[in-house]
Amino acid sequence: MATIGFIGLGNMGGPMLANLVKAGHTVRAFDLSEAALERAESAGAGRAGTIAEAAAGAEVVVTMLPAGQHVRGVYTGEGGVIGAAPAGALLIDCSTIDVDSARAVAAAAADAGLRMVDAPVSGGVGGAEAGTLTFMVGGPDEAVTAARPILECMGKAVVHAGGPGTGQAAKICNNMMLGIQMLSVCEAFALAKRLGLDAQKLFDVSSKASGQCWSLTTYCPVPGPVPTSPANRDYAPGFTAAMMLKDLKLAQQAAAAGEAATPLGAAAEALYALFCNQGEGDRDFSGIIRMIDGQSQG
Repeated sequence: MATIGFIGLGNMGGPMLANLVKAGHTVRAFDLSEAALERAESAGAGRAGTIAEAAAGAEVVVTMLPAGQHVRGVYTGEGGVIGAAPAGALLIDCSTIDVDSARAVAAAAADAGLRMVDAPVSGGVGGAEAGTLTFMVGGPDEAVTAARPILECMGKAVVHAGGPGTGQAAKICNNMMLGIQMLSVCEAFALAKRLGLDAQKLFDVSSKASGQCWSLTTYCPVPGPVPTSPANRDYAPGFTAAMMLKDLKLAQQAAAAGEAATPLGAAAEALYALFCNQGEGDRDFSGIIRMIDGQSQG
C-alpha cells in the first residue's frame, strides 16, 4: 500500500480518493474547498493544509484539476508538487487539459527526477463512484507500469496511449467523437418525433442496426429506452454540458495547432456553447436534446 497525496476533490476527485482509501492506501487530501476536505476526511483520508504538505513524503501524488493553468500552477508554481515531492515519486495527473500543458509539466517533473503520467478519465461521476473509470495514460513505460496498480483501484481499464501528452490526446479525440455522436442521436430522435415514430421503436431498431453507438445504447437522450440514462432524471449529470464544451474547445485548439480539419467537431462546439449560454451548463450533456427539439429550457 502506498502513501498518496491527492489534490483536487471535486465531483470526480472526491469519489476517486474514496476508492483509493477503500483499497487500503494512506491518502492525504488537499483542496481549496473546506466542504470537499470534510468529505475526504469522512471517507478516511487525512487532511493536508497545503499542496506542498500533500506532496511531501508521498510515494504517489494524484491530481484532478479543472484546466491546464491549474495543473501548471499546482505542479510547477511556488510551493508546488514538483518542488515538494520526494525524489522518485510518481505523479499522476487525471485532469483533462491541453496537450502542451501536459507535456510541459511532464518535462519539468522529469528534470526534477520525478516520474509522471497524464491519465485523463472517461466514465463520469458514476464511474468515479463505482470505480469503473477508463484511464487513457501517456508517459514512459516504467512510469505507466508503476501507475497501473494505483489507477486500477479507481477504474476498470488502463490504456497506455504512448508518450507524455498522448493520454490527453486520446481523451479529447474520444470526447469529440462522443459530443458529435450525441448530437446525431438527439437529432434523430427529434426527427422521429416529428415523423410520428415512437422513441422506443427507433431505439429498438437503431440499437441493433448501423446507428448503434454508446450515446444511444448506454446514454439514450430520451426518457424510457435506457432506464439508467440521465434523461430519466431530468438530465441530472453524469457529465455536464459545460464539461463537454470544455473538451470540445480543447479538441478545436488541438486541431488548429495540428492543422487538422474537424468541421463536425467545430459544429459540436458551437452547439454546446449555445446550450451552455442558455444557462444549461450544469445539466447533463445529453440534455441538449431539449434545445435541438425546441423544448423550453429552465
